[in-house]
Amino acid sequence: MRLDDRRTALAEAMDAQGLWPADSPWVRRAILDDVPRHLFAPDTLWMWSGTAYVPVDRALQPEAWADLVYAGPYDSAITQIGDGLPTSSLSCVCVVADMADSLILEPGHRTLEVGAGMGWNAALLAHRAGPGLVTSVEVDPGLAAAARQRIKAAGLDAAVHPGDGNAGWPTGAPYDRLIATYAVERVPWTWVAQVRPGGRLVTPWGRLGHVALTVTADGESATGWVQGLGMFMPSRGVDQGRELHAIRADQPADRTSRTERNVRLRAQELGLLFSLRVTAADIRITTGEREQGFTAWLHDGVGSWATATVGPAGATVHEGGPRRLFEEVEAGWRHWEQRGAPGLFDFGMTVTAAEQIIWCRSPDSGHYG
Repeated sequence: MRLDDRRTALAEAMDAQGLWPADSPWVRRAILDDVPRHLFAPDTLWMWSGTAYVPVDRALQPEAWADLVYAGPYDSAITQIGDGLPTSSLSCVCVVADMADSLILEPGHRTLEVGAGMGWNAALLAHRAGPGLVTSVEVDPGLAAAARQRIKAAGLDAAVHPGDGNAGWPTGAPYDRLIATYAVERVPWTWVAQVRPGGRLVTPWGRLGHVALTVTADGESATGWVQGLGMFMPSRGVDQGRELHAIRADQPADRTSRTERNVRLRAQELGLLFSLRVTAADIRITTGEREQGFTAWLHDGVGSWATATVGPAGATVHEGGPRRLFEEVEAGWRHWEQRGAPGLFDFGMTVTAAEQIIWCRSPDSGHYG
C-alpha cells in the first residue's frame, strides 16, 4: 500500500469517527495535504514487540515503517528511545488535530511551541500562522537541528532553538499563542508570563488530559477548560517510575477481593477517568480485553499494583504491595458520584504564579478534590 493510500485510510477513519475539528477546517487540509506527517518521520521508528521496543528501518521494512507513520487516529509513532522507554514521538493525529483546534490559531499569530520533537507540529503551526511567526524550543539539540532541517525542506519558515522548554523563549515574548507537546504536572508560570493578556495557551496536563487557558487582562492568571484526554510523554528528566511488570515481579499478589462496580462500563466514562486523575493522582490506570476478560491494571510506579478482571457477577480484584490501590480508586469513584458525576468538559484549570487549581463546573468553585 502506498503512503497516499495509507493517508487516505487514516483520513477516512478520522471522518468516520468525527475526529476532524469542524471549527478549524484548516487542520484537516494541513495534516492531509499541505504538511504531510511522513515528511517529518525519521528513517527509524520503534514498535512495541510485547516485551521491548524494536527498531523499524524505512529502508529494510518500508511497509512496516509506513504502517507506523499512518496508523490509526489514536496511534502515535515512536521516534526515539532512551533507557528502553520512548522519549520522542509523532503524536497521534486525533490529538494533534484537537489541540490545534483548541489553540484557535489565526494567520498572523506569533506562536511559541515548547517541545519541537520531529518538527511536524511546528510546521503545521507555521503553515497556519505564516512565515517567521512560529518559534519552537527543543531540549535535545540533535532533535532541534533535525526538526529545523525538516521544516525548511517542507518549504516552511519556523525558528527551532535548543533549550529548556519549561523556560519558554523570552526573547520573542509576548506571544499570541503557546502550545506544549509534552506533559507537565504544574504549568510553568514562565509560559503564562510569555503570553499576552487575552492570548491562549494549550498544554497536556500530567499523564492524562489537555487544557486550553486564556490569560486574563491583568496578566495575573490564566483560566480555561479541559479539552480532551490527550496522553503525552513528560518533559526530559522526569522520573516516570517503575513499570507495572517490574512491580508485580517484586510484589506478588497478597490480597483478593470482589467488587460489584461496573469496571467495564465506567472505564469508558471520561469524566470519571479525569476525576481519578485529580483525586488519585499517582495511580496509573490502563484497561483492555484479555483472554480472562476485561481487565483494569493499576500501579503507583513505586511498589503497589492491582488488577480488576470483570466476570459474570462483578470483578475480581488482585492486589500486591503496601497500598490498597483499588480501594483508593473506589474512594475516588465515590467522590465523583457525590459530586454529581461531572463529565470531562465540566473540569477546568486556573494557573497563577503561586498555585494551580483544578476546578469543576466553575472557576469559582475551588479546588476539586
